[in-house]
Amino acid sequence: SVGLVEICLMHPLDVVKTRFQLQRGKGDPNSYKGLGDCFRTIFRNEGVYGFYKGILPPILAETPKRAVKFFTFEQYKKILSYTPLSPGLALSVAGLGSGLTEALVVNPFEVVKVSLQANRDAFKVQPSTFAQARAIISADGFGLRGLNKGLTSTLGRHGVFNMIYFGFYFNVKDAIPASQDPRLEFMRKFAIGLVSGTVSSCVNIPFDVAKSRIQGPQPVPGQIKYRSCFQSIALVYREEGYLALYKGLIPKIMRLGPGGAVMLLVYEYVSGWLQRNWLIFSRDLLMVSTEARTSGPFLLSVPGFSAPVCSLIAHSQLKITM
Repeated sequence: SVGLVEICLMHPLDVVKTRFQLQRGKGDPNSYKGLGDCFRTIFRNEGVYGFYKGILPPILAETPKRAVKFFTFEQYKKILSYTPLSPGLALSVAGLGSGLTEALVVNPFEVVKVSLQANRDAFKVQPSTFAQARAIISADGFGLRGLNKGLTSTLGRHGVFNMIYFGFYFNVKDAIPASQDPRLEFMRKFAIGLVSGTVSSCVNIPFDVAKSRIQGPQPVPGQIKYRSCFQSIALVYREEGYLALYKGLIPKIMRLGPGGAVMLLVYEYVSGWLQRNWLIFSRDLLMVSTEARTSGPFLLSVPGFSAPVCSLIAHSQLKITM
């Protein structure tokens, strides 16, 4: 639910970011003069709904994306604990692995989203998300020229972002003493998460620009100009200069700075709550098992379970352990 709210609130910034990244120098007739001009132009030509073009793909991808992101981070972290890597470096490598895995899941959704965001027609005449997906599949299939184009750029974007995002956050959080005041502790974690999301956005944005160029409409229809990640980065640098690789940085930071902080806070507090309650449940379950061995059939109350269920658990444990 937190991710859904974040998407609905921040999606206009994502649309603006994509529009800036698709601009090709000062000679582009559709060029925006600045952030304010972009907002005004979209509102004037496409209406309020223009800011929500392409919102359905990230909504559909939100649950599997977050699940893969944090689950794989924990799994990679456990695996890396058996390696000689230092704990700080292991966190960054685990973040890199989680980002690469996450990219494989979200890339098809990103292809559809960017193609919808690039469309400057009025919202009412724009094709639906599913119609756009069908059109991409019909024209180019599921491969690296179709629904999975720009995969290498997405791998770079998510891999680099998560590597810095997790590595910076947990290393800095461990280095700065915790506060006993819950409010100050919350602000400490939020500030570290904000800086983490901001730094990650600044470092990975060249991959983001390349991804938008590959997944968006090509300058000449029918001719593929932006083919791969590093080819696109080199081409943008050569034709438009170094700063072109940072197009859309401001709206990206405005979204992923606070958004990244909130996401990490939710992850920490929810995972902490689950761990505490799982430990309580495991302890009570062990008590049930111990009583079952010594007392035979009985009914015992375990928080969250009815008495018959507790009895069933106890007898199951008895059979397993004996």
